Amino acid sequence: MKSEAGLESYWREGASWDADRMAQTRRSERVAWWTAGGGWLCALTSAAALMLLMPLKRVDPFIVRVDNTTGVVDVVPEYSGHGEVAEAVTRYLLTHYVTVCERFNFATAESDYQECGAFHSGLRNQAWYALWNPANSASPLNVYKDGSIVRAQVVSVSFFKRANGVADLAQVRYVKGRRAAGAQDEQSTHWIATVQYGYSEPSKNPQARSWNPLGFKVIDFRPEPEVTGEAATAVRATSAASAVAGQGPHP
Repeated sequence: MKSEAGLESYWREGASWDADRMAQTRRSERVAWWTAGGGWLCALTSAAALMLLMPLKRVDPFIVRVDNTTGVVDVVPEYSGHGEVAEAVTRYLLTHYVTVCERFNFATAESDYQECGAFHSGLRNQAWYALWNPANSASPLNVYKDGSIVRAQVVSVSFFKRANGVADLAQVRYVKGRRAAGAQDEQSTHWIATVQYGYSEPSKNPQARSWNPLGFKVIDFRPEPEVTGEAATAVRATSAASAVAGQGPHP
């Protein structure tokens, strides 16, 4: 009887020891799974945070200026398109725009087309594309395909204010000179353009920003031939002759 009781006690202790080992194994597995789950959760959270922060990542160029006299170093502030621009700067930009966008030289036509686009509003760019489209018979690519060269020289720039006090209009008088291929003489015509302009945030594109660092925008551009000098005198003489002819002989 004692032998059987000892065996039963031995088997109970063995079963208890085996149960403890199984329970310890299960606890270890649970801890391992919780640890792995926590690692995956941290990894997914980090990836989501990086995805949310990516739109905020950018590179801001800046210019460091050193005074030649004092040696003081400072950072040149970047123009954001919200400051007031002097009239002299606007005059220069209008002169530059008309000089580049009203000229034509086949060698620089592509570069001039892109540079002018950097000064345009969205609506003006659509009209600019339609004008230069080779399918358009009035496109400079078709009009001057004989090798003609056209230059533009600005004569004057005048600014105007609207009735509400907004100053966004200018009139630019300029001369266009056209010289046919192989010719020495140049044919000049006088033009006057009414320009609506404005300023916005400069482009983030490095190439466009190099052409237009101040965010100057041409909203509308309407050029018209200007009658001046001998042409105006001829028109007045013709009008006077027509008036005299219309009176008829006196009785």
